[in-house]
Amino acid sequence: LSVYFFSCLFFLDQMSYSSPMLPPSTERCPQWQLVAGAFTILATATLAVSALTSSQQSSQLFTAVPSSTRTVATRMPTMTSSSRVLSAPRGYSHPAAVSTVHMPTDVASTVPDTAALNPVTGLVAHSAFIAVLSAVAMTAAHYLGRLKNGLATSTNSYGTEFSGVQVEGTAPVAMAAVAGARMPETIKTHKEVDHEKFGYELVKIEFLPELNSEAVLYRHKKTGAEVLSMSNDDENKVFGITFRTTPSDSTGIPHILEHSVLCGSRKYPVKEPFVELLKGSLNTFLNAMTFPDKTCYPVASCNEKDFYNLVDVYLDAVFYPNINEETLMQEGYHLETDKPEDELIYKGVVFNEMKGVYSQPDSIHSRASMRALFTDPKVTYSVDSGGDPEKIPDLTFDNYMAFHRNYYHPSNSRIFFYGDDALEQRFTKLNEFLDNFEMNTVIDSKVPYHPRYTEPRRLTEYFAASKDDDLSAKTYLSINWLLNWAEIDPVEDLALGLMNDMIMGSNAAPLRRALNESGLGASVIGGGLDTSLLQYTYSVGMKNVKDEDCAKLEELIMSTLKKVAEEGFTKEQIEASMNSTEFAMRELNTGGFPKGMAIMLGALQTWLHDRDPIEPLKFEKPLATLKARLESGEEVFASLIKKYLLDNAHRVTVEVKPDPELGAKIENEEAARLAAIKSAMTPEEIENVISMKKKLQLKQETPDDPEALKCVPTLKVDDIEKENKTIPTSFGSIKESTVLYHDIFTNNILYLDMAFDLHTLPQELVPYLSLFVRCLSEFGTKKEDFVSLSQRIKRKVGGISKSIMTSPVLNARGETCAKLVVRGKGTANQLEDLMDIISDMLLEPEFNNQAKFKQMILESKAGMEGGLLGAGHRVGMGRLSAMDNTSAFIGEQMGGLSYLAFLKDLLVEVETDWDGVVTKLEKIRSLIVNRKNLAVNITADQGLMDSFAPTLDSFVGRIPANTSTLFDWTGTLERTNEGIIIPTQVNYVSKAANIYDAGYQFHGSANVISKYLGTTWLWDKVRVVGGAYGGFCSFDRLTGTFSYGSYRDPNLLSTLDAYDGTADFLRNLDMSDDALNKAIIGAIGAYDSYQLPDAKGYTAFSRYLLGITDEDRQRTRDGILGTSREDFKKFADYLDSVKDGNVVVVGSEADVDAANAKSSLNLKKISPLSQK
Repeated sequence: LSVYFFSCLFFLDQMSYSSPMLPPSTERCPQWQLVAGAFTILATATLAVSALTSSQQSSQLFTAVPSSTRTVATRMPTMTSSSRVLSAPRGYSHPAAVSTVHMPTDVASTVPDTAALNPVTGLVAHSAFIAVLSAVAMTAAHYLGRLKNGLATSTNSYGTEFSGVQVEGTAPVAMAAVAGARMPETIKTHKEVDHEKFGYELVKIEFLPELNSEAVLYRHKKTGAEVLSMSNDDENKVFGITFRTTPSDSTGIPHILEHSVLCGSRKYPVKEPFVELLKGSLNTFLNAMTFPDKTCYPVASCNEKDFYNLVDVYLDAVFYPNINEETLMQEGYHLETDKPEDELIYKGVVFNEMKGVYSQPDSIHSRASMRALFTDPKVTYSVDSGGDPEKIPDLTFDNYMAFHRNYYHPSNSRIFFYGDDALEQRFTKLNEFLDNFEMNTVIDSKVPYHPRYTEPRRLTEYFAASKDDDLSAKTYLSINWLLNWAEIDPVEDLALGLMNDMIMGSNAAPLRRALNESGLGASVIGGGLDTSLLQYTYSVGMKNVKDEDCAKLEELIMSTLKKVAEEGFTKEQIEASMNSTEFAMRELNTGGFPKGMAIMLGALQTWLHDRDPIEPLKFEKPLATLKARLESGEEVFASLIKKYLLDNAHRVTVEVKPDPELGAKIENEEAARLAAIKSAMTPEEIENVISMKKKLQLKQETPDDPEALKCVPTLKVDDIEKENKTIPTSFGSIKESTVLYHDIFTNNILYLDMAFDLHTLPQELVPYLSLFVRCLSEFGTKKEDFVSLSQRIKRKVGGISKSIMTSPVLNARGETCAKLVVRGKGTANQLEDLMDIISDMLLEPEFNNQAKFKQMILESKAGMEGGLLGAGHRVGMGRLSAMDNTSAFIGEQMGGLSYLAFLKDLLVEVETDWDGVVTKLEKIRSLIVNRKNLAVNITADQGLMDSFAPTLDSFVGRIPANTSTLFDWTGTLERTNEGIIIPTQVNYVSKAANIYDAGYQFHGSANVISKYLGTTWLWDKVRVVGGAYGGFCSFDRLTGTFSYGSYRDPNLLSTLDAYDGTADFLRNLDMSDDALNKAIIGAIGAYDSYQLPDAKGYTAFSRYLLGITDEDRQRTRDGILGTSREDFKKFADYLDSVKDGNVVVVGSEADVDAANAKSSLNLKKISPLSQK
């Protein structure tokens, strides 16, 4: 074999054979060509005889190869200049129902192993084996030859240069040479697709090594619709259709339409096909999003049949929706009253959603900043595409319909495909819709550049605050810039991202550090650089500022920027930012978010504005150019600060102040408006409002015809794999520490997780843990200050994070798993630095920094107060769980209302007994950092793990091995109904009880039932009829707690009535075979959640810590797949016990008082924001 491989290699090389794997060498020798040919002929003949007579042996040879070399396994590189593309600022999402069984670590999947070949296929196997190894040998020899001959790079002519998307006409396909790698043979190529046959013109084709993808831009000739089609090995397929939606007012038309088009269509004439997909799909992403200038409809799935089902429903929804006045009433707004003598009220999903948004000071500040930067009414960014609750009732039905007619047209669309699906099928599916339309040249949705301000401006706005709140330091102040009036080139775009990272990217960055250490506010706001709009923006400031300190804060921001611009950045700062940014780009770790979605959003940054969508996805060339400029000694970043910030007159200082009278004023103005509307109505018109409400409610409560529901495509239970996919895990130990290994391809990145047992702490120290964890990296060590440590982390490794994990343990009721989890990642050459840094953080941290610790408390307090307004459902459900079990109680002590109260007391302790606080922090460290209570988790391929073993062994040896006492933590919150008072226009209503106490024994059908309830009964009653933005339920299998929750809910008592009606709904449920099938499919889709390699390793680690075995998960899967109608009926009996459960409402005082007056709830009022 060796002779054969190298003779073939030699022959091909010398004969200049045109092989895609082997570009011609620079030198040829005729004599050696003859020798190579002779050797090749002889070796081929010998090998053929051997193969024909030894197929059995050849099969065994192939089978013996480790599966990792036989299984196709890819890890995609990354894309744009920074992870900014992953964010979706200023957007609104169509809420997916939240109703899954609460087992946060009980989902994962792996790539199945390839089966061994049998003897009959021996000859084929032998040939394939030869081909693979030949390719490897040829490639290796070629690159060795390049080094020998001094060749720095290779080039090919695969790809084009592009100068912008042409809106009209036919653009020729340029085939200019560009540098880059050749496309792997495993990826389907668009060259095999006859795009002309489908009616498309080819605009651009290019292989992107950064993404290991072939990217092709097409234009549909008939309509002008543009299609970006990306082919790669990613099984998590993504589709998205985006419309450029540019409203001229704040009535929320794009947002309301985003909801509306998913409420039935031509092919799917049911109430909500979107919900039917939630019930019965294996989707890994299913949602819709409204941005200031676009509306996106993305889906994702790993199952190709399921994927195209989703695509078909979405395409029919956007082009042929069954929208009417009732749709606008339900999803937007409508007038409502039950009796002629009653007052009118506004109801509607988006209306109530935006009431919640406009109740949050952070949201009010960000919207004020947008309006301050964009004042020209010709620019769509000057209005709120999500809708202002004061303006939403101005929306007319005619304008609603006209907006869809004008903007939801193929000529105004950008269509995106990504993944490993069949390429022709993409075009076949699209043409079922696009071919029905003609070109629309009337659409004018282009976003113009906003004119430049000639001098800085100011804006002051207000947010509603409670009269009992401490308002002495509650002002938000930020300085905001508009940055560009022309396209920014890719190199400068990358440099801007790096500049932002260096001045704001960490607590050690100079601007953020100056703000944090100033004592002028509680925490930094603004977010820095935002590249999501046509014109980039920059925003920085602080919240919880005293009025008398606003001028000081403004001066501090400007003087710090000036100082940084004058002094520039050190080599270490630049290296740190460059390394961390490049690592993030190459890794492209999007967590649970599909990679294709992130790539689509990155492409839309330019594509939406008629520019090349492929260029933003390429970072190698801009990165190399920027590195070369820096290596030449050019000063790059300080000049950007001067250009875009200091010398930029388009600057607005925004102040948002608390107003204890504003909440009542808003309510009174709405009531007066409604009273005026009613006074102008005739009795007949009032009766019409009542009858329209009844008509709408009847439609909402009437189930879809089972026959009609069959039109919504779904998989069958028989299509689902019966066995769980397991995560490869092996166990070992180093000294006294347990080690878990996961041999998974990670593209040469090792992911490390270390869990230290927290039960070594007495319970009174638990509340300090959250701040202790921050201290480990934000205070520095005995060796270096926190600035140096922060830069060292960014320069030397891929990343380090710390967190607290608390959870119940399976089949051990009352037991709490509590861990300090330290996570790190790095490439092979970074691992020694990774362990050295973690060692310094754990063994030699510096805690003695009183001013910084106080600032951390203020930041945490401000963040928690903001969470009350924006995520009240989490607060409420957390309180209920803490009433039931110790694990949740401990979590509440570190992140709930109890923790908020602790922070207020801790501020006093820091001032009066700082030495005592330092002593407690050091005690926590000494008790936790102990290798006898350490579990280590490694996710990487075997070779990388093997090379890392000595480094890990050395690290574990440095960790003390102390004899420790494990404390048994106890306690729960008092079981009582609570009304948590906040200044808001909407409520968050939660109710829960433990159904294990009622005798329930877990079965996998609970996953199916809870998800089904969230997409049927609760969706209809709480969201559709009640007008809340969301209604959901969850079951925590580990504790037995069954919880209900609502989100941005205008109601309170009627929502609780809906919860209490759940059991009867299940009892009376007449469930068709199709509905049961969908429910099972939806539950298994959630159970088999798609995960990236690092998440798989961490999931397996979490399961180990919580006592969840593969056998247990298989029993759950069997229960899901075997769910019957009888299981639904039985579950109803246990849900009866939740009627007597506890209630927690996070909402306005008026609504809590009204509920107490009209019911026996007796909600105990808690005012966490009050100064009393």
